[in-house]
Amino acid sequence: MATHYRSQGFVLKQEDFREADQLFTIYTKDFGKLKILGRAIRKIKAKLRGGIQPFRLVEVEFIQGKNYKTLTDVFVVQDFSNIKKELKKLKAVHQIANVLDSLIKGEEQDTATWQLLSGILEELNSSRFTIHDLQLIYYFFFWKLTSFLGYEPQLDTCVVCHQKLEPEGLSFYPEEGGIICVDCFEKDKKEDSVWIGADTVKTLRFILKKDWSIIKKMKINKSVFENLKQVSDIYLDFILNLVA
Repeated sequence: MATHYRSQGFVLKQEDFREADQLFTIYTKDFGKLKILGRAIRKIKAKLRGGIQPFRLVEVEFIQGKNYKTLTDVFVVQDFSNIKKELKKLKAVHQIANVLDSLIKGEEQDTATWQLLSGILEELNSSRFTIHDLQLIYYFFFWKLTSFLGYEPQLDTCVVCHQKLEPEGLSFYPEEGGIICVDCFEKDKKEDSVWIGADTVKTLRFILKKDWSIIKKMKINKSVFENLKQVSDIYLDFILNLVA
């Protein structure tokens, strides 16, 4: 007799599979990221068809089959209806779900990541957000996640000479996992590095050390957001190449 497993989980995405099946990617509280097969779930009369959808918090029951984990039951815990009413919030959640799915490859329980994801979803569902806030909450999630996964960058000293950083002429170099001072950069210009401003460095330090209740009060100007995007994108690409 097959063993039935249960866990709460956030549905990251769904993909059509075979003639009438769907494959769900779910980040669960107890098992980490799972791929669970919904057999014949695309059929109109399928019992579980309406319960499991992207960007819902659900409680799933599944069994381990020969090739796939197979969905046997689902219960909706939280629909996050306030998020789905606002396109800008929905886009932010889609971005968060994508980066989580991209960076986490294996099945491993991670309480810190689960709490981070749950807290952000509750915040997005219950609070009003400006475009500024939505940009910030994504970067908050991304950099916290990289830290939990073991990729926290070195932001206080130069990754080459290990001297304390001065605020001018800094570069972010993913391959070394942090910031290069102007002197070390001039000696050996790193092609895969990107300029990083002093205010962006301060923002990243705060994000990595503080919780959202403090971060959301930060006033960040447009130029810092643009630089933060550059740094985040180059670091994401670097990590994706590592985990591919």
